[in-house]
Amino acid sequence: MSYTARPDEIRPRVLLVDDHDLFRTGLRTLLVEQDVDVVGEAETGMEALNAIRELAPDVVVMDLNMPGISGVEAIRQMAMIAPLTRVVVLTISDEDTDVMDAILAGACGYLLKDASIEQLMHGITAAAAGESLVSPAIATKVLQRLRASTASPRYADTIRSELSDREIQVLKLIANGQDNAQIAAELHISPKTVKNHISNILMKLQIDNRIQAAVYAVRSGLV
Repeated sequence: MSYTARPDEIRPRVLLVDDHDLFRTGLRTLLVEQDVDVVGEAETGMEALNAIRELAPDVVVMDLNMPGISGVEAIRQMAMIAPLTRVVVLTISDEDTDVMDAILAGACGYLLKDASIEQLMHGITAAAAGESLVSPAIATKVLQRLRASTASPRYADTIRSELSDREIQVLKLIANGQDNAQIAAELHISPKTVKNHISNILMKLQIDNRIQAAVYAVRSGLV
Protein backbone atom coordinates (compact mmCIF):
# COMPACT_ATOMS: atom_id res chain seq x y z
CA MET A 1 0.00 0.00 0.00
CA SER A 2 1.31 3.44 -0.86
CA TYR A 3 0.76 6.67 1.03
CA THR A 4 -1.61 9.04 -0.76
CA ALA A 5 -1.04 12.72 -0.05
CA ARG A 6 -3.99 15.06 0.25
CA PRO A 7 -4.22 17.75 -2.44
CA ASP A 8 -3.45 20.46 0.12
CA GLU A 9 -0.27 18.80 1.35
CA ILE A 10 2.97 20.51 0.37
CA ARG A 11 5.74 18.27 -0.97
CA PRO A 12 8.22 18.18 1.93
CA ARG A 13 11.98 18.70 1.48
CA VAL A 14 13.72 16.03 3.55
CA LEU A 15 17.26 15.41 4.79
CA LEU A 16 18.16 11.81 5.71
CA VAL A 17 20.66 11.24 8.55
CA ASP A 18 21.91 7.73 9.29
CA ASP A 19 25.38 6.20 9.39
CA HIS A 20 24.33 3.05 7.51
CA ASP A 21 24.65 3.60 3.75
CA LEU A 22 22.43 0.67 2.81
CA PHE A 23 19.61 1.83 5.08
CA ARG A 24 19.83 5.41 3.77
CA THR A 25 19.77 4.22 0.16
CA GLY A 26 16.73 2.04 0.74
CA LEU A 27 14.94 4.79 2.64
CA ARG A 28 15.68 7.36 -0.06
CA THR A 29 14.24 5.01 -2.71
CA LEU A 30 11.06 4.46 -0.69
CA LEU A 31 10.57 8.17 -0.02
CA VAL A 32 11.20 9.22 -3.62
CA GLU A 33 8.54 6.70 -4.67
CA GLN A 34 6.18 8.56 -2.31
CA ASP A 35 7.00 11.87 -4.06
CA VAL A 36 9.18 13.15 -1.22
CA ASP A 37 11.92 15.59 -2.25
CA VAL A 38 15.02 14.10 -0.58
CA VAL A 39 17.39 17.07 -0.75
CA GLY A 40 20.40 15.45 0.92
CA GLU A 41 21.95 12.80 3.15
CA ALA A 42 24.35 12.81 6.09
CA GLU A 43 26.20 10.10 8.01
CA THR A 44 26.83 11.96 11.28
CA GLY A 45 25.28 14.64 13.44
CA MET A 46 27.94 17.17 12.43
CA GLU A 47 27.38 16.48 8.73
CA ALA A 48 23.67 16.94 9.35
CA LEU A 49 24.19 20.33 10.97
CA ASN A 50 26.29 21.49 8.01
CA ALA A 51 23.70 20.14 5.55
CA ILE A 52 20.87 21.96 7.35
CA ARG A 53 22.73 25.26 7.04
CA GLU A 54 23.28 24.66 3.32
CA LEU A 55 20.01 23.00 2.29
CA ALA A 56 17.40 24.32 4.77
CA PRO A 57 15.21 21.17 4.66
CA ASP A 58 11.67 21.17 6.00
CA VAL A 59 12.15 17.86 7.81
CA VAL A 60 15.13 15.86 9.03
CA VAL A 61 14.64 12.09 9.37
CA MET A 62 17.45 10.86 11.59
CA ASP A 63 18.78 8.02 13.69
CA LEU A 64 19.89 8.61 17.28
CA ASN A 65 22.89 6.29 17.36
CA MET A 66 25.64 7.70 15.15
CA PRO A 67 29.37 8.36 15.44
CA GLY A 68 30.51 11.71 16.81
CA ILE A 69 28.01 13.90 18.62
CA SER A 70 24.91 12.09 19.83
CA GLY A 71 21.66 12.26 17.96
CA VAL A 72 20.07 14.04 20.90
CA GLU A 73 22.79 16.71 20.93
CA ALA A 74 22.41 17.10 17.15
CA ILE A 75 18.66 17.66 17.58
CA ARG A 76 19.33 20.24 20.27
CA GLN A 77 21.72 22.14 17.99
CA MET A 78 19.34 21.86 15.03
CA ALA A 79 16.62 23.53 17.10
CA MET A 80 18.98 26.44 17.71
CA ILE A 81 20.34 26.96 14.19
CA ALA A 82 17.17 26.11 12.23
CA PRO A 83 14.07 26.40 14.44
CA LEU A 84 11.72 25.95 11.47
CA THR A 85 13.28 22.61 10.48
CA ARG A 86 11.40 19.69 12.08
CA VAL A 87 13.10 16.50 13.24
CA VAL A 88 11.59 13.03 13.04
CA VAL A 89 13.63 10.37 14.83
CA LEU A 90 13.73 6.98 13.09
CA THR A 91 15.64 4.53 15.24
CA ILE A 92 15.72 1.02 16.70
CA SER A 93 15.63 2.23 20.30
CA ASP A 94 12.39 2.28 22.27
CA GLU A 95 14.19 2.98 25.54
CA ASP A 96 12.28 5.50 27.65
CA THR A 97 15.33 7.70 28.21
CA ASP A 98 16.12 7.91 24.48
CA VAL A 99 12.55 8.87 23.66
CA MET A 100 12.33 11.46 26.42
CA ASP A 101 15.74 12.97 25.63
CA ALA A 102 14.92 13.27 21.92
CA ILE A 103 11.51 14.84 22.52
CA LEU A 104 12.79 17.29 25.08
CA ALA A 105 15.67 18.21 22.76
CA GLY A 106 13.10 19.24 20.14
CA ALA A 107 12.16 16.21 18.02
CA CYS A 108 8.54 16.37 16.88
CA GLY A 109 8.30 12.74 15.83
CA TYR A 110 9.65 9.43 17.12
CA LEU A 111 9.27 6.24 15.10
CA LEU A 112 10.93 2.85 15.22
CA LYS A 113 12.73 1.43 12.19
CA ASP A 114 10.15 -1.32 11.89
CA ALA A 115 7.52 1.35 11.11
CA SER A 116 5.70 1.04 7.77
CA ILE A 117 6.32 3.52 4.97
CA GLU A 118 2.76 4.80 5.59
CA GLN A 119 3.61 5.55 9.23
CA LEU A 120 6.84 7.28 8.23
CA MET A 121 5.04 9.36 5.59
CA HIS A 122 2.45 10.42 8.15
CA GLY A 123 5.31 11.39 10.47
CA ILE A 124 7.04 13.44 7.78
CA THR A 125 3.91 15.22 6.58
CA ALA A 126 2.81 15.90 10.17
CA ALA A 127 6.24 17.35 10.95
CA ALA A 128 6.22 19.51 7.80
CA ALA A 129 2.84 20.89 8.90
CA GLY A 130 4.12 21.65 12.40
CA GLU A 131 2.33 18.69 13.96
CA SER A 132 3.80 15.73 15.83
CA LEU A 133 3.67 11.96 15.51
CA VAL A 134 4.98 9.36 17.92
CA SER A 135 4.43 5.62 17.65
CA PRO A 136 1.39 4.90 19.89
CA ALA A 137 3.29 2.28 21.87
CA ILE A 138 6.14 4.73 22.46
CA ALA A 139 3.79 7.55 23.50
CA THR A 140 1.98 5.27 25.94
CA LYS A 141 5.25 4.17 27.55
CA VAL A 142 6.50 7.73 27.96
CA LEU A 143 3.28 9.08 29.45
CA GLN A 144 2.95 6.09 31.80
CA ARG A 145 6.47 6.69 32.99
CA LEU A 146 5.77 10.38 33.54
CA ARG A 147 2.52 9.70 35.38
CA ALA A 148 4.41 7.39 37.73
CA SER A 149 6.79 10.20 38.63
CA THR A 150 6.14 13.05 41.04
CA ALA A 151 4.22 15.97 39.57
CA SER A 152 6.02 19.32 39.49
CA PRO A 153 4.14 22.20 41.16
CA ARG A 154 6.21 24.60 39.05
CA TYR A 155 4.67 23.25 35.83
CA ALA A 156 1.18 23.40 37.32
CA ASP A 157 1.65 26.99 38.50
CA THR A 158 2.90 28.06 35.05
CA ILE A 159 -0.09 26.46 33.31
CA ARG A 160 -2.58 28.14 35.64
CA SER A 161 -0.92 31.55 35.36
CA GLU A 162 -0.17 31.57 31.62
CA LEU A 163 -3.04 29.71 29.92
CA SER A 164 -6.72 30.53 29.53
CA ASP A 165 -9.36 28.00 30.59
CA ARG A 166 -9.92 27.03 26.95
CA GLU A 167 -6.18 26.57 26.36
CA ILE A 168 -6.01 24.32 29.42
CA GLN A 169 -8.85 22.24 27.97
CA VAL A 170 -6.94 21.92 24.70
CA LEU A 171 -3.73 21.00 26.53
CA LYS A 172 -5.50 18.23 28.44
CA LEU A 173 -6.81 16.75 25.20
CA ILE A 174 -3.36 16.94 23.60
CA ALA A 175 -1.94 15.04 26.56
CA ASN A 176 -4.65 12.43 26.14
CA GLY A 177 -3.43 11.79 22.60
CA GLN A 178 -6.19 13.50 20.63
CA ASP A 179 -5.38 15.09 17.27
CA ASN A 180 -6.66 18.46 16.07
CA ALA A 181 -9.82 17.08 14.46
CA GLN A 182 -10.73 15.16 17.62
CA ILE A 183 -10.09 18.20 19.80
CA ALA A 184 -12.23 20.34 17.52
CA ALA A 185 -15.10 17.86 17.72
CA GLU A 186 -14.77 17.49 21.49
CA LEU A 187 -14.83 21.25 22.12
CA HIS A 188 -17.23 22.13 19.25
CA ILE A 189 -14.75 24.53 17.66
CA SER A 190 -13.08 24.64 14.24
CA PRO A 191 -9.75 22.88 13.51
CA LYS A 192 -8.30 26.31 12.67
CA THR A 193 -9.24 27.56 16.14
CA VAL A 194 -7.58 24.47 17.64
CA LYS A 195 -4.37 25.27 15.73
CA ASN A 196 -4.47 28.83 17.04
CA HIS A 197 -4.92 27.62 20.60
CA ILE A 198 -2.00 25.20 20.23
CA SER A 199 0.24 27.94 18.83
CA ASN A 200 -0.62 30.12 21.83
CA ILE A 201 0.04 27.24 24.25
CA LEU A 202 3.48 26.57 22.75
CA MET A 203 4.37 30.26 22.81
CA LYS A 204 3.19 30.84 26.38
CA LEU A 205 4.87 27.71 27.78
CA GLN A 206 8.00 28.35 25.66
CA ILE A 207 8.07 24.86 24.18
CA ASP A 208 8.57 23.62 20.61
CA ASN A 209 5.81 21.16 19.77
CA ARG A 210 2.71 19.32 20.94
CA ILE A 211 4.64 16.30 22.21
CA GLN A 212 6.50 18.57 24.61
CA ALA A 213 3.13 20.10 25.51
CA ALA A 214 1.83 16.63 26.44
CA VAL A 215 4.93 16.01 28.55
CA TYR A 216 4.47 19.39 30.24
CA ALA A 217 0.81 18.63 31.02
CA VAL A 218 1.59 15.23 32.51
CA ARG A 219 4.47 16.56 34.57
CA SER A 220 2.15 19.23 35.96
CA GLY A 221 -0.36 16.63 37.12
CA LEU A 222 -2.95 18.11 34.78
CA VAL A 223 -3.81 14.69 33.36
